Amino acid sequence: MGTGPRPQPRHRRRPERPRAPGILRRRGVRDDLRHALICPASLPPRPEANKHDSAVAPTRRSRPRCSLDQNCVPMPASSRRAFLKTSAALALGTALPAGGPASARAPDTARSGRAAAGSGPLYRISLAQWSLHRALFDGDLDPLDFARTAREAFDIGAVEYVNQFFMDRATDAQYLQTMKTRAEDAGVQGLLIMCDGEGALGHPDAAERTTAVENHHKWVEAAAMLGCHSIRVNAETMGEGAPAEQQKRAADGLRRLTEFAAERDINVLVENHGGLSSDGEWLAGVMNEVDHERCGTLPDFGNWQIREGTSYDPYEGVRDLMPHAQAISAKAYGFDDRGREATLDYTKLMSIVLDAGYRGHVGIEYEGDGLSERAGIRATKQLLMDVRGQLESEYT
Repeated sequence: MGTGPRPQPRHRRRPERPRAPGILRRRGVRDDLRHALICPASLPPRPEANKHDSAVAPTRRSRPRCSLDQNCVPMPASSRRAFLKTSAALALGTALPAGGPASARAPDTARSGRAAAGSGPLYRISLAQWSLHRALFDGDLDPLDFARTAREAFDIGAVEYVNQFFMDRATDAQYLQTMKTRAEDAGVQGLLIMCDGEGALGHPDAAERTTAVENHHKWVEAAAMLGCHSIRVNAETMGEGAPAEQQKRAADGLRRLTEFAAERDINVLVENHGGLSSDGEWLAGVMNEVDHERCGTLPDFGNWQIREGTSYDPYEGVRDLMPHAQAISAKAYGFDDRGREATLDYTKLMSIVLDAGYRGHVGIEYEGDGLSERAGIRATKQLLMDVRGQLESEYT
């Protein structure tokens, strides 16, 4: 973030994804389980869309390629479910329960930010939909084609959606199924939905707080339909009251939303996103107050302005949030002549991330003006690849 104030993102008015027990290192059933969960080539075949379904354009289906370059074949749906269930029990060294509600089950760590790296890369690179916000708002890119664009234009196989681009489609099952199908056809995994504009989860008025919680329910269900592991929300409190009081209100709203989400196998992640949420110590305190394994953080490298003239140290902030992190947002604004982010030390930031045991996806969120959106995405991806190569020997 440098010594001066950071340029603040212009999107998603910022007022507004399972903690795992550690890193699994041995190759075996746990790696096979992880692969089965993330590899689109191992998914069971889907029925063709109804040709009379106006929301689904006829497309030629090709088999998705394996995300780990292995020779996968599609499993029948029932076999794949049985494999995942059995493998998970073996990997954890525990017996499977006979049943019970989803909320009683442990979070699906193989899909979360703390999934085992196995023999794969140190971390994987994903793409936040906001990186293409100009194209999306201008109508140059259809939100339904975002996942395909991530694969074809950038060779990226995982994405973070933003609710602003399909705000009125949260309960449109046909639209969401089309979005999911197109992503699967491109071999792209949906990770989470970034949610804004649904009210303050820490509102000082209890009724307003409840309304905000309920407004987010539809996005939890949309995330489940899209195959995501989380939604990203905001710990907005309207800035009223002492920090400790605001912390308790935010924790109340988040806990209630998380309890709803847990019943649907979805996690609730909070981003440092302006106001007190950009105070790393404060937000970590909110997580401790919520104290739920399905409520975590999504540290953003660049969102640290608490108020005009007051910003939190980005490196300390990421360090504060990493014990709770289940996703990462690699914010980038511009680059020097060596391809490094002009104001943020990515090597230092990613070292903090990796030191915390994180081995999941790191999402590109380019928000600069110096390059086109697509050039900025490519530059950020190259930087993340360079840093990964630099750090590989230190963490493997």
